[in-house]
Amino acid sequence: MTREVLLLVDALAREKNVEKDIVFIALELALASATKKRFHEDADVRVSIDHQTGDYQSLRRWQVVADDAVEEPARQIPLSEALQRNPEIQLDEFVEEVLEPVEFGRIGAQAAKQVIFQKIRDAEREQILSDFLERKEYMVTGTIKRMERGNAIIESGRVEAALPRDQMIPKENLRVGDRVRAYLYKIDRTARGPQLILSRIAPEFLVKLFELEVPEIEEGLLEIKVAARDPGSRAKIAVKSHDQRVDPIGTCVGMRGSRVQAVTGELAGERVDIILWSDDPATFVINALAPAEISSILVDEEKHSMDIVVDEDNLAQAIGRGGQNVRLASELTGWELNIMTMEESQAKNEEEFSVLRHLFMEKLDVDEEVADILVQEGFTTLEEVAYVPLNEMLEIEAFDEQTVNELRTRARNALLTEAIFSEEKVENIAEDLLSLEGMDSQTARELAAKGVNTQEDLADLAVDDLIEMVEMDAERARQLIMAARAPWFASADRA
Repeated sequence: MTREVLLLVDALAREKNVEKDIVFIALELALASATKKRFHEDADVRVSIDHQTGDYQSLRRWQVVADDAVEEPARQIPLSEALQRNPEIQLDEFVEEVLEPVEFGRIGAQAAKQVIFQKIRDAEREQILSDFLERKEYMVTGTIKRMERGNAIIESGRVEAALPRDQMIPKENLRVGDRVRAYLYKIDRTARGPQLILSRIAPEFLVKLFELEVPEIEEGLLEIKVAARDPGSRAKIAVKSHDQRVDPIGTCVGMRGSRVQAVTGELAGERVDIILWSDDPATFVINALAPAEISSILVDEEKHSMDIVVDEDNLAQAIGRGGQNVRLASELTGWELNIMTMEESQAKNEEEFSVLRHLFMEKLDVDEEVADILVQEGFTTLEEVAYVPLNEMLEIEAFDEQTVNELRTRARNALLTEAIFSEEKVENIAEDLLSLEGMDSQTARELAAKGVNTQEDLADLAVDDLIEMVEMDAERARQLIMAARAPWFASADRA
């Protein structure tokens, strides 16, 4: 019989192309399943097979727990009883009892067979997936084998992959038997069906298509730095040349547009703009908005945004149909882009100038002329007036040293007054929050400084919002919010 076990393991391992250890584990589980059928209770049974001789042993086991912690008598044994069997036994160890093994020849039960073959199928699928991933093939080419609830199941060699409906290019109509290319978007090892999830709308798919069409990319002469897509409609890629002799845009376009047309054909007619990459953000944005001509750019590093000024003739082209051009350019560059005309830009500048003028006139107690000079010199906050290096302010021709020192002193006094007022306001507001169960003074002050002034304000927050405002763990955030919402439930109960 032991020889029969070894022959079965060897035959299954060869047939399914899996390790013998996997088959042994599956067989042990099958034998354990058959052995458990002898017991009316949920016994913990394990089977151990000698991989060399084929001999196997069946054991029933109980986990050792404290005398007052026995919840499953069929699987657990009190420590006092376990010590009578083995004086050296410890908690959480196992007491085992040898059982009469089931006859191997009688294990033809369907349940046992299912355990063996399911385990082998799982191992076989894992082996196929591992072999595929080792090749690092992120572009998958295969044939649609079937459609399931709108999702395409694609067969590529021995691998099955899923192309979900929401990862298909809009309006493309894929049918069973079609040959399809897609990008390996993610791997879902918990899925019962295909574990490879594909995408035809990911920007990476566009990049991989160009890598196939443009050999200079694989050779390292060109690099696609970033891509942005409106799938099925329009896309932009930014390319950089690592060789001065190679024109990045012309190389990607190809002779008479052959290369870019091949990519467009694969993407259901999606038009691709090829942009020259630049390390300078403003230059990169200008390139990304092409062919629209840009009149001027104002960069706001703090907000990570740019105001793009164009004339009336270029406004529609810069924005694009439905805002598509500026949206793709923003996604490509990573900057928030605000397109405006000359008139809109001038109106915005005048409004900002007026706000700053009023700020300096009110807080520094200066006349309009002095306030205008400060704004014209680029000052935008009281902090800048108070703490910019003295020598920089002395370079302003309209101000002498006495005026500069007076302005700096007034700015610092104004900031101190604001800080004191803000502190007092926070202290007063925080009182309402401090009455909440679980709230401490530091958290209440931080919340009040962020505009959360009452228990009602706190009750309106989600857990993620609160964690973002004040550093704390999710459990404490949940408890505080639920405590703030307690009056809601109380009023509902009274109703």
